[in-house]
Amino acid sequence: MIRRFQPIDQKSGEIINYLMSYSNLPESDSDKMKIRLCIEEAVVNITQYAYKQGQEGWLEASIDLVGNFLVVKLKDAGIRFNPLETDDPDITLSAEERSIGGLGIFLCKTLMDDIQYFYEDNCNTLIMKKIVKTQNS
Repeated sequence: MIRRFQPIDQKSGEIINYLMSYSNLPESDSDKMKIRLCIEEAVVNITQYAYKQGQEGWLEASIDLVGNFLVVKLKDAGIRFNPLETDDPDITLSAEERSIGGLGIFLCKTLMDDIQYFYEDNCNTLIMKKIVKTQNS
């Protein structure tokens, strides 16, 4: 299941709903919640920060079941940014002591089983994988 959204301004909800409408989502509500949270974090970051203000952007979003992995792939031609290179927040600090930002990426790294980032042909590609049990597996 793959779709290109263009422009992406004000379309975070539409993109998230598209990905979460996939027919092979896991049976577990807990897994669905984890997947949705990671999709929301990644999509919102892309729609808000990937493109310079006023620049029309696109986002190619796909979701598929590959073996026991639910694979979410997000590709854009925005500003080069590898979220996996960001420092994890120190969650032992109180909210007041922590720096703003970075918690969403940290959650994705924690909740998904595998996350990869590639930059090629002037495009960012983020791939998030979750081992799942579905009705069809």
